[in-house]
Amino acid sequence: MSQLEEMQCFVRVVEAGSITKAAEQMNTVKSAISKRLTDLERRLGVSLLKRTTRKQTLTDAGRSYYQHCVRILDDIYEVEHALGNEQTSLSGRIRLSAPISFGLMHLSPALREFNLIHPEIIFDIDFSDRHQDLVAEGLDLAIRISNLTDSSLIARKLASTRLQICGSPDYFARNGLPEKTEDLLYGHVKLHYSHVSSSWSLLDYQGQAISVNLPTVLSSNNGEYLRDVCITGKGLILTPDFISYPAIKSGKLITVLDNALVQKDVGIYAIYPQTRFLSHRVRILIDFLRDYFAKLKNWECPAR
Repeated sequence: MSQLEEMQCFVRVVEAGSITKAAEQMNTVKSAISKRLTDLERRLGVSLLKRTTRKQTLTDAGRSYYQHCVRILDDIYEVEHALGNEQTSLSGRIRLSAPISFGLMHLSPALREFNLIHPEIIFDIDFSDRHQDLVAEGLDLAIRISNLTDSSLIARKLASTRLQICGSPDYFARNGLPEKTEDLLYGHVKLHYSHVSSSWSLLDYQGQAISVNLPTVLSSNNGEYLRDVCITGKGLILTPDFISYPAIKSGKLITVLDNALVQKDVGIYAIYPQTRFLSHRVRILIDFLRDYFAKLKNWECPAR
């Protein structure tokens, strides 16, 4: 059996949920499928499935192998269909990760619009603020909002977001509106986003960069939650405008010290490994997202 056939057999077993069901779908006997899996595991030198009389579960190696097999099979399917018909519609699976708040607020409506154009694309999305290993986790691409430093990745810039210090009108009525960085040191508190440094890099009255670490009254790993707490007057937040813009527009939040931030703008990128073959469907998606966000007025949230 060829390596491609082994991959197809393994994927069928995983997705069918059992060797018995996979054998039925492939119109063969259970013993033949079992032998193919045993031969595959022997050739790879790892255990791919934990099999009992009641169920089967993937090992860590099996999960990684499955993700790579599906991606490879999808790419082969796409190449063959593209050769047969240059006008064929996009199809196949795209696995991507995105930060939670940006993903739910802005990427989700973009992907829905993309699916209206390309309904045969299947998205497998991991919403997470942690930085995943794209190769190890079998991802086609990831959306990252940061200053990129990993040279092993290729990045395409999709948009920019502006960082802002925000507070509610009620909060500033109680604590005063800071007009310069030093004013923050007198009675102000912050709501901290736990995935970044607790210190804010700001310019003092002489234009020198200083580190400001306000007392933290609440921490969270979700920017939308911090925004909502900020609206209640609990404290200040340093947040990207793709989260804060609707609240600022409605007057629920006010920005301060806009010119004091050392870093005002942060890029929003689609990234993928240099070693990863970028399929046609992923290239089309990246181009679509770049155009989609270029047309977006400020960060107006489409209806979910």
